[in-house]
Formats: sequence, structure tokens, C-alpha cells
Amino acid sequence: MSYLPTFIAPSRYTDPAAALAQVRAIYDRQIAHLRDAMQRYVAGETLPGHVRACYPFVRLHTDTVARTPAAPDSARLSYGFVAGPGRFETTLTRPDLYGDYYLEQFRLLLQNHDVELEVGTSTQPIPIHFSFAENDHIEGTMSAARRLLMRDVFDLPDLAAMDDGIANGTHAPLPGEPQPLSLFTAARVDYSLQRLRHYTGTSPDWFQNFVLFTNYQFYIDEFVRLGHEAMADPDSEYIAFVEPGNVVTRRAGLPAEAGDEVGAAPPRLPQMPAYHLLRADRSGITMVNIGVGPANAKTITDHIAVLRPHAWIMLGHCAGLRNSQRLGDYVLAHGYVREDHVLDEELPLWVPIPALAEIQVALEKAVADVTHAEGPDLKRIMRTGTVASTDNRNWELLPGNQPQRRFSQSRAVALDMESATIAANGFRFRVPYGTLLCVSDKPLHGEIKLPGMANQFYRERVDQHLRIGMRAVELLRASGISQLHSRKLRSFSEVAFQ
Repeated sequence: MSYLPTFIAPSRYTDPAAALAQVRAIYDRQIAHLRDAMQRYVAGETLPGHVRACYPFVRLHTDTVARTPAAPDSARLSYGFVAGPGRFETTLTRPDLYGDYYLEQFRLLLQNHDVELEVGTSTQPIPIHFSFAENDHIEGTMSAARRLLMRDVFDLPDLAAMDDGIANGTHAPLPGEPQPLSLFTAARVDYSLQRLRHYTGTSPDWFQNFVLFTNYQFYIDEFVRLGHEAMADPDSEYIAFVEPGNVVTRRAGLPAEAGDEVGAAPPRLPQMPAYHLLRADRSGITMVNIGVGPANAKTITDHIAVLRPHAWIMLGHCAGLRNSQRLGDYVLAHGYVREDHVLDEELPLWVPIPALAEIQVALEKAVADVTHAEGPDLKRIMRTGTVASTDNRNWELLPGNQPQRRFSQSRAVALDMESATIAANGFRFRVPYGTLLCVSDKPLHGEIKLPGMANQFYRERVDQHLRIGMRAVELLRASGISQLHSRKLRSFSEVAFQ
């Protein structure tokens, strides 16, 4: 016998705000039920049955492929509409975090199809682990035996409900099943939100809509310096700076907000620490040190993708493969050789990963703005070309120079271990992506980093490279998200949610 919260019947809406309010009401009731049951269970109480609560859903029925005459803003968008007649549905979670996002998706669906949205309680259980509040750790007070019995009393995460078939283009609804509205189910989103806390040491609530990735702590150190510098400026466009442990620094003149005092620097940094420079509209900058290697790059982008950022950009070091390059030169990737292997099952190698014009233009202009180089001078310090990413850090030691031959055949100008992965996952998850690397060594030409040379290089280039990335974000923000979320990343039959 299941122990369930009071049922809320499905209802229909033509007002997006009312639909969102109903999503909140259902979600809050379901979560409250789970939290109350968990507290009672921890206290030793025997519950009246298997505890279950389910995610809210939103559903849309259409009977035509045609769209209603749309307002000018939605007519230009590549999302916000379904591909044809049928029943479309998705489960929803965390309306406190995704409220503005859901409201925009609902508004566009109603505007484009002139139908009602149905909101109700799904049959997809909410795993108990995904019901805890940010700082709840009540399960830690239980004995090992009682923790083991939790699986008999509560729903635990079901990995079968969290696969990426929709995003990968392999999902095929069974007869009678609805078609998806979103790339991610609610359980998949909750899973990633939990992983983001673990890997980055910060709450998902702090993440901004523009994300910079780096593979060196030097960039993070400079980002921290610039973040605190911005917080000391009462006229800064940024309102807060957040560091691992949810340590919040508000801009000079702004009062602290509820929850700011909870943060504390962790005794050691998490695996991929994240830092957030906040704007009031969430269009600030998040920067993550992903460390070295394609596995980390895939892991973090798998999870940040559920936050639906407007763009992510890789800023890192690379090996220059051309004799004409100099240490400190920049490489703007316009193509990728994928020898990282971590996405081969999800995104076959025959799928091209194109350069996105909007990102390319912003990065090139940012280099020019920050370096004050133009024309031939700009070409001397920045080369556009193919970047190869490998999962073998010691590729130079392989016999027969096989990697070198492949890189030459591909016309690669630079080599790293992360950029192709980040770009490929951006393509896979419909997140606009770009790469600007800095040449830090030239192994094919005998120029490897020596301690003194490396230190000088870092001092001279890290600050400039980071400022270029931040300037690119400013340019992308000014261009508008409708330019970024273009049809280039959409498949034949795409989900409606951006």
C-alpha cells in the first residue's frame, strides 16, 4: 500500500502564470509530503505504507502542424513550439529555480498554438534523495540498518528514468505514449543538480547563463581577483560573487540576503570548483575549473546542460602544432578532431561539430578589443583553425608518430584534452559553444614549458585571456539570446523547450 499526499487533479490553463502557479502548488505538496515522511522515519516511526510522491507534469494537445499567427518576438525563435500534431508532455521539477524558464516556455507554447496547457501530477516518483533541502543531512543520523531499509519505504533514484535518449535523438515513444516537450525529464534534471553540488562545491541556484570553462587554476585565481574587484565597485553591473562552499560576497552598498551567512569555505576544493559572478537577471558569468581530461569535460557539461545556459566557452592552454605559432598566441577553433572517445556512444564520430558564427564573431572581436590588435596584427596573434582533443596526455610517446600524422591530415593547428568534448556536448545538448585557446608549448618543435618560462607566460597571458573571455560574454549578452539559440543546433523533430 502506498502512502501518498493529497491528490491534486489535472487542470487546464491559458495563462502561463497560472499554469506555473499550479506547477508550484503540486511540487510543493509532493516535496512537503516526502520531507515530513523522512523526518518521521528518521525519528524511528513506522510509516503507514510505501512513501511515494510524484513530479508535476505539463501537457499539450495539438491537432495541426500549423502555428497560430505569432507575435514578432516568437516568430524568430527556434523553440517554443511543437513539431506537429499530437500529445506532448514532460515532467517538471524545482519551480523555485526554473520558474522564469518555465514561464517563458509556457508563454511561447500558448502563443504559438492557441491551446490550453494541462498541468497535473505525473506517475513518475520523486526519489527521496531529490527532496532534501540544500542543507538537509538528516539521513546521516540514522543507523546503517535503518538506512538500508530506506529502499523498502521510499523511492530511490531509478537510472532507467534518467537516460539521455531524447537529447541523443534515440528516444522513440511507445504506442500511446506522449512525445517529449523537453530534452530532460524532471528526474534527470534533479540528478544533475545533485551532481553539480558535489562536483563544483556550489549550489545550482548560483549558476549563471554564461559559462566559462578552463583547465588551469591560474585562470580561476584571476577570476577570483576580478570578482572581488567588481564587488568593491558600487557601480559594478554584477551584484554578488559566489565561491565554493556557497561563500557569498555582495557588491559594495548591497545588503546581505537570507542564506548568505550559511556558506563556508570548504576544507579542500571540490573536484571541479565553480565561481559565479552574478547579475540580477542571471546573465552573469560562471567559471569552472574542469581540470585535465575529456572525462571531466563530459561530466561537468552533462550536468550544467540541464540549467539551459545561453552559451559556454572553453578558455585554456593548448599545444601549438604549427611552426609559425609562438607561445602566447591564441587559437580560435573553427573545427574539432575528436580523439577524446568519451562521447563516441552518445554522439557518433561521423556527426560534424560546426563552428557557430555568433560565438566566433564575439570571440574574435573580444580578442581585438582587449589586445587592441587589428587587421594583420590580429592575425599575427590569433589563428583560426582545427583543434584536436585527445584522451592520451602522452600522445608524443606513441611509436610511429601515428597521432602526429592524423593531426597533420586533419590540418589541426592546436591540441588539447577538453575542447572537442565541450563543443560536442554543446552540440548534443543544444547549448551554443566556442573555444579560444592559448598556445603554451610546441612539443613537435621542441618548445616545452620550462619552469621559469612557464611562470612568465602565465603572468603575461592569463589576465589577458580571461578578460577576452569575459568581453566575449558581454558581446554575446548584448546580441540577445534569440541570436544564440538558433536553428543550427535543432534536429528535424525538436522538443519545444529551449
